[in-house]
Amino acid sequence: MIRARMPYIGSVGALDMVNFRAFETVPEAFRSRNLYRDNPEITLMRTTPQENAAMGRWIGERLNRMEAPVRFFLPEGGVSALDAPGQPFHDPAADEALFAALEGTVRQTSTRQLIRLPHHINAPEFSAEIVKAYRTLHGGGRPQRRAKVR
Repeated sequence: MIRARMPYIGSVGALDMVNFRAFETVPEAFRSRNLYRDNPEITLMRTTPQENAAMGRWIGERLNRMEAPVRFFLPEGGVSALDAPGQPFHDPAADEALFAALEGTVRQTSTRQLIRLPHHINAPEFSAEIVKAYRTLHGGGRPQRRAKVR
């Protein structure tokens, strides 16, 4: 997207987790972390505030390189189904570390904007704001299908 110079709309979905295979494949160094056995084949690990801050800076540096309009949404209500209140990965401090790192890194302008929303990433209200941003950046139309290259 950076080189394409096309408008970009994004968010931080599922940055609260690292995916491993079956529990037995989780490296010993991570066994004491907050782990969630999604099923016999998949084990997820909750990211820490420090890891989230590093990801926020990394993403922010790339957003800064974008010359086209950018709208990057921060869901204050949680970044995944497991990060909702009452769920095993709910960690507002870790999410805030991610958001603060993005806000501290991204050079916001009239065309490059971070937008905090009080909603969970899976909430209809969050999706509605994404759609609204898309329509604004793309002239209000529906996504166009690309012509097949032959």
